Amino acid sequence: MPATVVVGTQWGDEGKGKLTDLLARDMDVVVRYQGGHNAGHTIVVGGEVFALQLVPSGVLYPHITPVIGNGVVVDPAVLIEEMDALAGRGVDTARLMVSGNAHLIMPYHQELDRLTERFLGRNSLGTTKRGIGPAYADKAARVGLRVQDLLDPKIFRQKLDVALREKNPILAKVYNRLPLDGAAVADRYLDEYAPRIAPLVGDTVSFVHEALSAGRSVLLEGAQATFLDLDHGTYPFVTSSNPIAGGACTGAGVGPRQIDTVIGVAKAYVTRVGAGPFPTECEGEVSDLLVERGHEFGTNTGRRRRCGWFDAVMLRQAVRLNSLSEVALTKLDVLDPLPVVKVCVGYEADGERFEYPPYHQSVLHRVRPVYEEMAGWQEDLSSATTLSDLPEAARSYVRFLSEQVGTEVRLVGVGPGRDQFVHFAA
Repeated sequence: MPATVVVGTQWGDEGKGKLTDLLARDMDVVVRYQGGHNAGHTIVVGGEVFALQLVPSGVLYPHITPVIGNGVVVDPAVLIEEMDALAGRGVDTARLMVSGNAHLIMPYHQELDRLTERFLGRNSLGTTKRGIGPAYADKAARVGLRVQDLLDPKIFRQKLDVALREKNPILAKVYNRLPLDGAAVADRYLDEYAPRIAPLVGDTVSFVHEALSAGRSVLLEGAQATFLDLDHGTYPFVTSSNPIAGGACTGAGVGPRQIDTVIGVAKAYVTRVGAGPFPTECEGEVSDLLVERGHEFGTNTGRRRRCGWFDAVMLRQAVRLNSLSEVALTKLDVLDPLPVVKVCVGYEADGERFEYPPYHQSVLHRVRPVYEEMAGWQEDLSSATTLSDLPEAARSYVRFLSEQVGTEVRLVGVGPGRDQFVHFAA
């Protein structure tokens, strides 16, 4: 049976975790294919809020095997803490599988991440300072330590020693920091973390392929989003991996012909955390309303998110980059009080109109959004369960978005709860 990919279409925080949780009812395996604990997924079940960082969203269903794929970077301390927190709330994490090929986040990654951001000053990238970028950099440089290295103490210590020969002089001579004690780091990872993680480590590529061959349903879950993609996002204000649907192939170890559905998740407005271009960003009362009603603060960092109107230019590009089969639109209810809603249908710069984001960053930074205004609905959508429950103005808004991007919107979120979705058909 072919796999399904869930991918964010904006700058993250679109509600991928909630959609994954919804879809997982009919799945057997949920695979997280990239990112690290810089990406939080929030799920609300029966009034309880679950904030997940590394563990795939499907863990809340007892029939799901949650898998952390080879494309993820893993902080073992965070993973263990998250598993313990879930277990304390009655969620079984013993089914979790972790790829032996996933890379480890080490203490020097975190320290270098913090120091680099500090030294960049006003030019900082706005990272979460959790070591994600440096871990991926070491992976590309072929000096990273992997989860499987925890199973071989001799190899682990050898690789750590090689890494610290490079990292410690940088910490000491460039940033005037004390060098890390390699023996202490090795003891912590091998004595504290390895015993907890070892039972979960396995060949996740073979597991996923065997599941697909047996006709089981597999959901591939991305973190971050399309415009934070290392290659296709608003570089350099991006993450260090490939969240787009193509990244699911490398990050989970499946071929493109094994995927038949790609669901893009988009908010009914747009948010962004940290620095970088944001053509439809708004300020003042509208921004404050979106932040307050949408609870727009980072799941992991607590940072206030920047907010703006829906950007159809971005979503058209996301449709192309991900080969989207359909769109799930979230947080439509956040717009409930507004008498007028705006949609960016194009960009203008230097006398030129853009239907897709301009490739050159200098142009993107100075584009002006071209808006279409629509009447708001000023009704509470939170209790809607069917299409007929949505006021005509809300339905018109969703249909307009679908027409603008050329892809059908099939689910519309009207609240944070697991079941607060409306199946939408034009």
